[in-house]
Amino acid sequence: MGMFAGYSSGLSFDELIDKCGQPRPYAKVLVDAINDLGPGEFERRQALADLSFVQSGVTFTVYSDSRGTEKTFPFDLIPRLVPGSEWKSIEAGLAQRLTALNLFLHDIYHEQKVLKDGIIPREIVTAAAHFRPEFIGADPPGGVYVHISGSDLIRSPDGSWQVLEDNLRTPSGVSYMLENRAVLTRIVPDIFRNQRIRPVHHYAAQLIANLRALAPDGRDNPNVVILTPGSFNSAYFEHAYLAQQLGVPLVEGRDLVVADNIVYMKTTHGLQRVDVIYRRIDDDFLDPLTFRPDSVLGCPGIVNAYRGGNVALANSIGTGVADDKVVYAYVPELIRYYLDQEPIIGNVETFLAWRPTDLEYITDNIGKLVVKAANESGGYGMLIGPKSTLAEQAEFVDKVRANPRNYIAQPLIELSTAPTYVNGDVDSRHVDLRPFALYGRDGRTTIVPGGLTRVALTKGSYVVNSSQGGGSKDTWVVDTDTTPEVPNAIA
Repeated sequence: MGMFAGYSSGLSFDELIDKCGQPRPYAKVLVDAINDLGPGEFERRQALADLSFVQSGVTFTVYSDSRGTEKTFPFDLIPRLVPGSEWKSIEAGLAQRLTALNLFLHDIYHEQKVLKDGIIPREIVTAAAHFRPEFIGADPPGGVYVHISGSDLIRSPDGSWQVLEDNLRTPSGVSYMLENRAVLTRIVPDIFRNQRIRPVHHYAAQLIANLRALAPDGRDNPNVVILTPGSFNSAYFEHAYLAQQLGVPLVEGRDLVVADNIVYMKTTHGLQRVDVIYRRIDDDFLDPLTFRPDSVLGCPGIVNAYRGGNVALANSIGTGVADDKVVYAYVPELIRYYLDQEPIIGNVETFLAWRPTDLEYITDNIGKLVVKAANESGGYGMLIGPKSTLAEQAEFVDKVRANPRNYIAQPLIELSTAPTYVNGDVDSRHVDLRPFALYGRDGRTTIVPGGLTRVALTKGSYVVNSSQGGGSKDTWVVDTDTTPEVPNAIA
């Protein structure tokens, strides 16, 4: 097995290597190609990839690192593979989920039938941190609330897929997915030979087409901008990268002005009307006249322009209620309610602390569970019970009892692993997967084949978030000889 000799994934399902130490059928060509490179050449190529990320400025922010917050994004040269036969189910499951969540958002901001029918308790929705009662009755373009999503998937030890959480406000990571593919094709073109890998390069073209379709009626050549909080934001590289890929301006709130409920961008040639805003700013900071009056990140008047139908926002205001981790527990029921279908991809078993019986179970078993705050992200506000101290557990018990609506708990799932090049050796590391879905005004869902595979670079760690020091891999959806012909994806 060459570079993979002695490799073991332990109790986890491994994405490339089976329990007998042999490559899975869809991974054999890749494993052979990596072995053909040999350790010395592979080390040299990994160093070139690292240098490429430095020179391209591919960074992210780790706020907790005292040595400096801005870091080059760690990238592992060994890709993670998903067979095309499995991807078909993943694609269908994500499209189903996103459709149901858009219907849910439209419902709770209009008729609220799902609340009246008792499918989800009213107080769970109205108490959600990102529920916006100000937008009850407001109509986004085409009735679509979530245009861009990034649900996190994990694979259990039995090989089945589950949704870990939904990201529907300002999901990040797609720039790393695109850059990973670009770097891999430049640095190790050898491993692409004799492989049928689905492409990802069409993401930008589909995104800009979807955004332009949101423009107000009569705007034949709509102007689209990306609104960023600025260069100190953890995802600023992505904002700049996407602006370049889409060929649109990257603006901050101070670059915009609203007059007569129309948004304009300040340019050297005067004011230019803006029709669509792909915002990377949370609701709270979007408009100081409507939300936080102390915000200097947004633009006064944007909300009135949006409500007046003079500018479109992607994603819409108020979408955060649907990625609240308590609401997450009800998504399978929402799919049944709105679509009359069984969920194609299931949820992880979830205990809701607001239920008295669940609260007692959580506090009695906190050392075995993963406890999460309902609206935190990036690996923050979380306790991994089996990896925690008694003092940390006691602290979280107090937090959960003080605010049970704000916490959920889940069993610690043995995440799947993937071979990862660490310190000159190939070793197993836990991974998850964030595929990216685009929901068009016409109701059509586009899901890029693959997505961002995040890697917990510390041996045995389950925390894959880049903000906690995780890395990433390129993700290949690989077709076999029995599946329809697709291009060999160089990008």
